[in-house]
Amino acid sequence: MQEILLPLAMAATFGAFTGSLFRLTRRPGYERPFMFPVVGLIAGFTAYLIYHVLASVTGAPPWLLPILVVLQVWLWLGPWGPKFRKAGNEDESR
Repeated sequence: MQEILLPLAMAATFGAFTGSLFRLTRRPGYERPFMFPVVGLIAGFTAYLIYHVLASVTGAPPWLLPILVVLQVWLWLGPWGPKFRKAGNEDESR
């Protein structure tokens, strides 16, 4: 059980850290800054699940896990990430 929980916790922590780094690279003024580490945490869990399946099916090497975590966080906070609007850009015509 420990061989599953320890890498899972490490991947989730690394995902949260990477998500926090993405927050530092964004322009100031975005709302909900806490969402970046949370999305990174969830991306870390998902990357570990993908790695676990790959490792059990194909015998993937251990160095693949951090790469998967960074790719998941980048996808979820980059191109497929949430779209933020500033508070002053609301549509007043309605």
